[in-house]
Amino acid sequence: MRINTNASAIFAHRNLLRNTATQTKTLERLSSGLKINRGADAPAQLQISENLRAQTVGLKQSIDNSEMAISLMQTGEAALDEVSRSLVKARQLAIHAANEAVNDDTMLEADQQELDQIIGSINRIAKNTQYGKNYLLDGSGSGNGVTTGANLTFVGAETTGVSSGVNGYDIDITRAAARSKVSGTVALTQEIINAGEQITIVESGRAVDFRTVAGTSVEQTLNQLSNAINAAGINVELVRPDSSVTSNNAPQMLTIRHTKYGSEPMFQVSSNTGGLLSKVANVAERVKNGADIVGEIAGEEAVGKGQLLTGAGGFGSKAEGISVRYSGENTPPMGQRAGTITFTQNSLTFQIGGNANQTARVSFKSVKSNKLGNGVTNGSGFRSFADIQLLDAKGAQDSLQIIDKAIKEVAANRGYMGAFQRNTLESNLNYLRIAHENVMNSESVIRDADMAQEMTKFTRNQIMMESSTAMLAQANQMPKSILKLLG
Repeated sequence: MRINTNASAIFAHRNLLRNTATQTKTLERLSSGLKINRGADAPAQLQISENLRAQTVGLKQSIDNSEMAISLMQTGEAALDEVSRSLVKARQLAIHAANEAVNDDTMLEADQQELDQIIGSINRIAKNTQYGKNYLLDGSGSGNGVTTGANLTFVGAETTGVSSGVNGYDIDITRAAARSKVSGTVALTQEIINAGEQITIVESGRAVDFRTVAGTSVEQTLNQLSNAINAAGINVELVRPDSSVTSNNAPQMLTIRHTKYGSEPMFQVSSNTGGLLSKVANVAERVKNGADIVGEIAGEEAVGKGQLLTGAGGFGSKAEGISVRYSGENTPPMGQRAGTITFTQNSLTFQIGGNANQTARVSFKSVKSNKLGNGVTNGSGFRSFADIQLLDAKGAQDSLQIIDKAIKEVAANRGYMGAFQRNTLESNLNYLRIAHENVMNSESVIRDADMAQEMTKFTRNQIMMESSTAMLAQANQMPKSILKLLG
């Protein structure tokens, strides 16, 4: 029997320390609700769970970002709704002003005054609509470009175009856009008119059936044919020489051409006299289609449609989605560029994901009055909605065409914004909420404590700790039996 070293007490003490440490960890897990509280608990699982925690926070913030982005889109769309209402009212005024038979100067001036107020209201909406400090409808939230060179105009850009810098992008035109056109080989004469010539023009399912009236001069017949074309509302025009330099009864070659450029617009013609319009008498002839523009932007392939040239894009493209219009009838001289475009990409970017580069961009086009209804050919010289006048019937008719285009542009813009909100932001928001839920669940599986299991361990460890304490006390009593030997 030994008293210097009590092996039983040491053994009991070691187990008591182990049970105490185990119970401490159990208490820590029960109090924190986590089974991993420090790296030593589970080094690999700690790393995984910390990454999941970071992902969870990113997803939660992305959900907030998407909800704020939806609010921004709704703000812009609500403003566009008011612009659309104003344009509809302007259209009503134009139709009233076109009622020439009953209007007088006072009525037309009243219509113009109200129209001026509508134009001013639209400009105010475009200037003042903002979310925070971001202006939405003044054009500052989209790609903007300035062109140099004759016949070149910046039309618009998608969110994919890259800013060009101060030197801009070169624009090269290898083929100018052309219109579908037919010219007769036989001149219209007084004899043909007196014989009752039948001329038929068909375009987009609509037709003009025109018959000459005997005794009518060549000049009068051309006027009547032009009026018949306009009345039918077809997209063709009669090309005529200046009436001030031609004789009233001088024979004239007929030339009919489409009003729109490109390879898609087409029409048919026929005439009783072979060569007047159709090559064969009384046989309809389909006129050869026009041609789309061909060229490059920034040395990259571009797609032509009519006079519109748009960057085609592709991997590493700079000019994707940038559109310009070249209105020249002829191609620039060989080796000479048509001009340049200095482009700045100002589209709004939303961070809609929890990781880097998970973004979406949207472009807010300007709805200023001078940016609506551009490019409508009219006899009044109106270039945009800002220029229209209702002071005479002709101006009202031309204004109506521009207003119709402006309504279509605003509606298209609203559709674009609605599609972005629904198919990008709201769809992404649904995904983010599901992803956030799943990532949190994954992190919980790794890190959260099973409280029932920990309580079971706590009860066991408590019993073991009390038992270890009791055995240590018994082990410490054993050396006292040595005193009996001494007695």
